[in-house]
Amino acid sequence: MKSLSLARPHAIMMVGIPGSGKTHFAKKFSDTFNAPFINAEEIGTECGSEEIGQSVAGLFVAELAKTGQTFVYEGMTASRSDRADFNKWARSRGYHPMLVWVQTDQPTAQDRTRRARGIDRHGYAALTKTFSPPHPSETPVVISGKHTYATQAKVVLNHLAKARKETAAIVPERPVAPAAPAPRPSRSIRIE
Repeated sequence: MKSLSLARPHAIMMVGIPGSGKTHFAKKFSDTFNAPFINAEEIGTECGSEEIGQSVAGLFVAELAKTGQTFVYEGMTASRSDRADFNKWARSRGYHPMLVWVQTDQPTAQDRTRRARGIDRHGYAALTKTFSPPHPSETPVVISGKHTYATQAKVVLNHLAKARKETAAIVPERPVAPAAPAPRPSRSIRIE
């Protein structure tokens, strides 16, 4: 098992149209990285209300952020403004936000959603109406929702390794002066 130490925890946000494979990949990333996964839609289903689900998910994420642990999040990410708000919030709490855009062609995504939720094409059109694809300035990590997890995980891990190298170039590994308090344990992402 390999380990990838990160200087800063990551807030990994899953983005894509319904049926793209966001939840599938989020669960796999959660297992691979040993990181909590908060799914606002699933919480909304359990609560019986999408609005309540978003609110409860927000409470979970706020509490989780106090731990400084890397986490995976899915929900309220359809619009650029929602994603910008999430990124701003994550940075203000010492997190490095990472947008993972799961791309799948619309017919495949629609078929998956129809089979999973029993939604017809008109219902699917309503679900996708509010989605705005990430802009290049959002620097999304793009993965395919039609390829295997193993191949797509490499894309994400390469991005995390790059972020680690960039942070190491900015932040020295050892303090220049003797450190008064004991060093904080590093956060790790483990891959099998």
